Amino acid sequence: MNTLKIVSSIFLVIFFFAYNITLNAQMVDKLIEEGDNYTEAYNNQKALDTYLKADKLYPNNWEVLWRVSRAYVDIGEHMPEKTDDEKDAQLVVYQKALDFAEKAVKLAPDKSITHVRRAIANGRIALFKGVFSVAGVVNSVKEDCDKAIKLNNGDAYTIALAHYILARTHAKTSEKWAPARAVIGLGWADNEIAITEYNKAINLYPNFKMFHLDLARSYIREDEFVKARENLKKVIDSPKRDEDDDHRVAEAKKLLEEIKNE
Repeated sequence: MNTLKIVSSIFLVIFFFAYNITLNAQMVDKLIEEGDNYTEAYNNQKALDTYLKADKLYPNNWEVLWRVSRAYVDIGEHMPEKTDDEKDAQLVVYQKALDFAEKAVKLAPDKSITHVRRAIANGRIALFKGVFSVAGVVNSVKEDCDKAIKLNNGDAYTIALAHYILARTHAKTSEKWAPARAVIGLGWADNEIAITEYNKAINLYPNFKMFHLDLARSYIREDEFVKARENLKKVIDSPKRDEDDDHRVAEAKKLLEEIKNE
């Protein structure tokens, strides 16, 4: 009889433990879905608050952590940056995005999305500080993109984003004087490689204004104005998918006007 009670007690403990795990997983999924809905509605602060709530209640969940990083980047991109204090505040937000992305990578190093989010956070910091002052960060962006592409276990948008970030890293870094870049380990940057990577991103995730706009900029650098105009027109004609797409359309129209006689 005592043995039966012990077995029953053990069974109940296991049952309630399994039940709690299932319940917690359902609650995390619900909070993630809520945060994702806020993200799709461009309510970045609400999205961040929701993801942080999930992280507090159920810590060390890599699906939550990379989303927190994304929310911080989305907020940082729309912060004012006219004064030194505003720029400092923006950099703090990007650093928070990096911190959470680092945690996500440590928990799920075998997932493309965690490397993509760390690449994005590091990329924002590199652009903020300037590539010559943070060459190591720039190299880390490239390494994370290469890793995400090699893993190739995200959805089409995630892998396309990896190709896009890699392309943008090549494009922005190659704007700097090549001999000076080579000295600090950034000699690999090449605008022609950027064009190849932008096209890979577009093949995976077509009609995304951001991809076409930056590809057009790279084509302009190579004096390939016909291809540049084709992509600028796609920026204008493609459906809106991002909160900054209206600005991209305005930029595309401006560039089209500038190169109309080329």
